Amino acid sequence: MRILIGEDETIIRLDLRGLLERAGYEVCAEARDGREAVDLAHEHEPDLAILDVKMPNIDGIEAARMITAERPIPIVLLTAYGGPELVARAVGAGVFGYIVKPFREIEIVPALELAWARHTDWLETRRDLGRTVGAAPVDVVVEGKARWPLRIARRVDGSIDVTLNEEPG
Repeated sequence: MRILIGEDETIIRLDLRGLLERAGYEVCAEARDGREAVDLAHEHEPDLAILDVKMPNIDGIEAARMITAERPIPIVLLTAYGGPELVARAVGAGVFGYIVKPFREIEIVPALELAWARHTDWLETRRDLGRTVGAAPVDVVVEGKARWPLRIARRVDGSIDVTLNEEPG
């Protein structure tokens, strides 16, 4: 697995690199800020990214959003902040893992492997859904803290339209 590290603190970035390499991962790029992380993700096409939330220029959550908009990869956030609003932003950006600093070495590999597995499942579900959505719309209910009834339909041009279904059937 090729990994991009986005961390503005040099000592943490170097520690992460060493830890990841000892665990058998390849660190393909290191960024010191969010903008650099986005640029390096575009250039190196990593399999996964670990991003600090509080970075200069663009924060890690916005960088995650920009990276996955171009090419969906699992993103794991590494941060000293764990407030509910930050976690909600991370979820909204499609982040697959969240590690709170100070972290222990034994926490990193399981978090990465879990993010990788969840992302793989997500991609497969997306592919399956794309195959099953035909001309007739499909109604799906996503449950969590709230209930989100969605209507999924294929447009004439072949793209998929996902809308909030105001009247669940």
